[in-house]
Amino acid sequence: MTGTITRSWRRYRSVPLVYRIGIAFVLGSALGLVVGGRATALEPIGELFVRLLEMIVVPIVVFTLLLGARRLTPSKLGRIGGQVVGLYLLTTAVAIVIGLGVANLVQPGVGLELAGSAGETEQAPSMVDVLLGVVPDNPLGAMAEGNVLPTIFFTVVFGIALAMLSEEFEPGSAVHDGVEAIFDVAEAGSEAMFKIVWGVMEFGVLGVFALMATTFGEAGVDAIVPYAKLALALTLAVSIHIGLVYLVVIQRGLMGESPLSFLSGAKDAMVTALSISSSSGTLPVSMSDADENFGVAEEVYSFSLPLGATINMDGTAMYLGIVAVFAANVVGQSLTIAEQFAVLATALLASVGTAGVPSAGLIMMTIVLTQVGLPLEIVGMIAGIDPLLDRMRTMNNVTGDLAVTTLVAKWNGAIDYAGTVWSDAPTGSVVDGAVDD
Repeated sequence: MTGTITRSWRRYRSVPLVYRIGIAFVLGSALGLVVGGRATALEPIGELFVRLLEMIVVPIVVFTLLLGARRLTPSKLGRIGGQVVGLYLLTTAVAIVIGLGVANLVQPGVGLELAGSAGETEQAPSMVDVLLGVVPDNPLGAMAEGNVLPTIFFTVVFGIALAMLSEEFEPGSAVHDGVEAIFDVAEAGSEAMFKIVWGVMEFGVLGVFALMATTFGEAGVDAIVPYAKLALALTLAVSIHIGLVYLVVIQRGLMGESPLSFLSGAKDAMVTALSISSSSGTLPVSMSDADENFGVAEEVYSFSLPLGATINMDGTAMYLGIVAVFAANVVGQSLTIAEQFAVLATALLASVGTAGVPSAGLIMMTIVLTQVGLPLEIVGMIAGIDPLLDRMRTMNNVTGDLAVTTLVAKWNGAIDYAGTVWSDAPTGSVVDGAVDD
């Protein structure tokens, strides 16, 4: 009997988690449609999943952002590194604005109601209150209360201060060794959180099943349209962001190159990202495109592309803006300008650290929804269709990595135009690959 259970468990675990969550999404939705309101008996299981998500928000923010600050020290960046990071953050901010704009136009989530969410609406904070609230008067209190944006702000500032101290003091000194010890603790804590996230997402199979059964049990077939509008909003936002930011502004405007030439050179990486839904997994293809198709010097792409796979999350950040509007519509509220600014700031800052976390999109979603006081049940409601939408987000991220890389390479004279996709570009090449950091 024990052997049968073990074999069954192994067969179950051999199925990738994203597929199991997708199946749970479909089966839970079907159960809710079949049995109707009786499916609400499963609500406690969904509530437990939500509580587990709430539990990991603050530790994830603290540990991963400390490690992000360790990577982004001034001495490691140099001029090229500063340009790369600055462009990544700028394009991510624009992506969030586009996502919020499209979501406000399409209004995903309208017509879908969350069980027990009859809206108690508090007075929305003003823009001044949001800006002041970024700086905590008590950092530990902000962490204890789950106030995400001030926690992010303090952690980033503290992490940068630690990184600067590590560079100012010699190895072997008490301060340097103490700083490295803190970073080592953060790395160990981050790895421990990876394990916890894995466990939470394993339970998420049951959690998503319960949440979807409850949702469709109450809403019926009317719940299908809001999900279709969510997918439509993301598709529109990705199309606008790639077309406007990467092709028109960066390629045509700042580089003076043909957008079609860029797409020709980036198509392998874009198709790969769309197929495997992994920026890190696409990295070898992206680096090959940067080298062979775009003629970018290795000193640039060997830094910009791995860093982009870590912190450049344009597609995911854009999606967070859409999901925030979706969640607000589900609970019958509307996001004020100040709250949408809070979404932008939280997603932008969180993208520095959480990209390396398993299920990063869902974790960032949890962080953003917590900041603006929207229910985390939305995470479970979306988790089932997230793998499909994630492919578009990943393609957007990878395209952005290459667009920024080519622009920084041009700014620094680090492109070899000979034999590359830049058919109309001048021929003058960087044959020695020397790049001044």
